[in-house]
Amino acid sequence: MIHVQAVRVALILLEQVPQDVQGVVLGARALATGNSTGVHSDEHWLRDTIAGDVPVQLKVLDLSQNWDTNTPGFARYDGPSIKWVKRVAFEGVGGMEITSTLHVGTHLDAPNHFITNARGIGELPIEFLVGPACVVDLQKMGLGDYQIYGPEHFERWEQQTGIKIERGDILVIHTGYHRFYPANWTASCGPIEPDETRYFIKHPGPTRQFADWVKARGIRWLAIDAGSADHPMNTVIRQVRPDLAKKCSAALGRPLEEIWPDDDIQVMHYDLFPHEIIHIENAGGEIDRILDQRVTVGCFPWRFMGGEAAFCRFVAFV
Repeated sequence: MIHVQAVRVALILLEQVPQDVQGVVLGARALATGNSTGVHSDEHWLRDTIAGDVPVQLKVLDLSQNWDTNTPGFARYDGPSIKWVKRVAFEGVGGMEITSTLHVGTHLDAPNHFITNARGIGELPIEFLVGPACVVDLQKMGLGDYQIYGPEHFERWEQQTGIKIERGDILVIHTGYHRFYPANWTASCGPIEPDETRYFIKHPGPTRQFADWVKARGIRWLAIDAGSADHPMNTVIRQVRPDLAKKCSAALGRPLEEIWPDDDIQVMHYDLFPHEIIHIENAGGEIDRILDQRVTVGCFPWRFMGGEAAFCRFVAFV
């Protein structure tokens, strides 16, 4: 895997670029400084740049996790199997065959993952997958194992940072749990301590109150550096690990059935996907370098028509 540190963007006629993609090329620095008019001033700068025949330069941070044969899938999803089917010594070329479910590593869920006949990965416009994002650091707020986050944490973040989460923004949630992922490759929010039980089963998560807030605030889509956008005990994990479900209930001081009744099971999926408010799970990589900032991000899955999910490269342009 090639780790991209920077990219030179070719000279492109502005009229041929969708508005959100122009935001990547033109507005990354403006978003980082909170300058809502920066795109316009940068447009003039780009036109001058084109006239001067100087390419635009952006730095790209990789917010994706490594992916290999040891990368774990989510509960009850098979992980990858990778084998060489051609060898350079015998065929003069190397070739691999991969068998895997899609909920492995950094991936994007499509609406049809939970909603019949909804749009798949390949039907999502590329401009929908690129845009302004607020990166909210929940770890700094002290959220830890099994704890619950809600609208109050994000509204407090707005007050503390002075950054407003706007309608149409992408919301990137940093729990710090990416450092526990077995395929994690970098972190500065704490020591890298591979622990897949803690990563998948103990990370903090939301309730219906947060899902309702996401809809009310007009969030475009979300990304999280954990195994699920839902609380782990609001997924099949509650049945898969009843021993840890008991410990979670004790830690929260309430029966899990009261916190997440049957109608709220996987609320971040069932309740948001009909509105095409989807999410990336297992984000990570260089996410610690953009905490508590407003940046431009992009999610780049392959053009998988009808796909209910897809491996993706998740990046920030700074």
